[in-house]
Amino acid sequence: MNYINNTSNITYMQQNDKKLLQAFGKHLKKKRIKIGTSLNSLMFNKGGTTSATLSRIENGLVDFKFSTLVKISAAMEIPLAKLLEDFDYKYEIQE
Repeated sequence: MNYINNTSNITYMQQNDKKLLQAFGKHLKKKRIKIGTSLNSLMFNKGGTTSATLSRIENGLVDFKFSTLVKISAAMEIPLAKLLEDFDYKYEIQE
C-alpha cells in the first residue's frame, strides 16, 4: 500500500467535500432569504435545529446529517425535493 497516494486521495476528497458543502450552504441561504426569514426567526419559530447549526451549514463549515436537512426543509416549509431540485452539484470522483 502506498501511504502517500492514499493520503493525497483523502485530501482531494476532503477538498471536494468542502466545495460541495460551501456550494450547498450558499444555495440554502438563498432559499432562506427568498422566503424572507432570518436564521434566528426561522429556527426560533419553527425549530428542528439551532440557528448556530444552520449558520454553520450555510457557511459550509460543517458536514451535516440527512435528518438535519429534513428538519431544515420542514422549518422552511419547502419539500425536500424542491429544496434540492435546483441545486447544481458536481462531485468529481477521482479514480
